[in-house]
Amino acid sequence: MDHKPGTPGTHEMSDPVSAVDTAGALFFTGWAVAMWAAVAVLAYANRGPVRPWLYRTAVGLIGLGVVGQIGHFQEHVAQAIYWIANPYSPAWMTPWANSFARGMGQVDMSKPALGMELLHLIGNLIFLAGLVGIVQITRRISGELKSRKWARMGVWMQGIHGVEHLVLTVSVALGASRAIGLSTWFGAIEPGVALSTYRVWWHFVANLVGTAILGFALLHLWRERRIVKAAYLPEPDNGLPHVPDEGVREDVSREPVSASTR
Repeated sequence: MDHKPGTPGTHEMSDPVSAVDTAGALFFTGWAVAMWAAVAVLAYANRGPVRPWLYRTAVGLIGLGVVGQIGHFQEHVAQAIYWIANPYSPAWMTPWANSFARGMGQVDMSKPALGMELLHLIGNLIFLAGLVGIVQITRRISGELKSRKWARMGVWMQGIHGVEHLVLTVSVALGASRAIGLSTWFGAIEPGVALSTYRVWWHFVANLVGTAILGFALLHLWRERRIVKAAYLPEPDNGLPHVPDEGVREDVSREPVSASTR
């Protein structure tokens, strides 16, 4: 967003950066790095034999992605609500988002908007990693699961949205007078009410759709959890078919044993 000095919830280049701001920025960045490291490990390890820790890692990755997107989406909801109450005011950010942005803005203090762009870029990377986690956890299932279908849809959409935030961030980092991307109509909209309105609602709708897709993917993953979990159970060494444990076992009808087979 384009922020004006003195607006509540916005930050200026002259605002002091506290240790809390720095710690928050490092934590948030580390969160994204750790998630993508987990994505790389899962993508590689899932090509090999079944290992129980793969399932737990994928579940943790998905959980972190969900938590991250809840925080990310609430920021866009808050911005939309603020716009409804103050449609002619500059775009607004919550105090905690401002804190993260101030911390990240230390990368280049001469570009006041860079911290905010980095914040949203990293938030989208966390969301994308969570969706990739659903794709990875369902990778060992030969059939087409609904959860995997929805997750793939989310990866494509969120990937495009992530590219948008990457372009916005890079344009500011390279010294553009304003962020350049679809949500700024490639810099053609002059800073002011029109730009704030367009960008607030563009990103709100994009995150609303993305969050809905994540919700459907999680719903189907919960319904298909027995099949998914069973794929990560270790194979027995006796050559007999594996029988899923409690919570995964399906009802199997038993044929009566005839006397001739005894």
